[in-house]
Amino acid sequence: MSELAGTSRPCLAAGCRWTSGVERKTLVFPEGALRLRETAYAILDRCDGQRTVDEIIEQLRITYSAADPVTIKHDVIKFLGELHQKRLVDFR
Repeated sequence: MSELAGTSRPCLAAGCRWTSGVERKTLVFPEGALRLRETAYAILDRCDGQRTVDEIIEQLRITYSAADPVTIKHDVIKFLGELHQKRLVDFR
């Protein structure tokens, strides 16, 4: 995948959904399920098709203010790119 545009609006791909119930940190999709760690969940939970990649990065910079902002941006773009390749995330 080429460089992800900051204006892209990521969302869960068709067929992907959060598990129901109190524990929502598992993403279910037709081929299986993916249990997410806290930071991965923090990224993917913001992928609602409304927020841009840049907005998600900025929100995470505030939430994880002790972390390096460059690392946050790199990790978010890499993570979303990997999920897009696996067809778990689409972009609007």
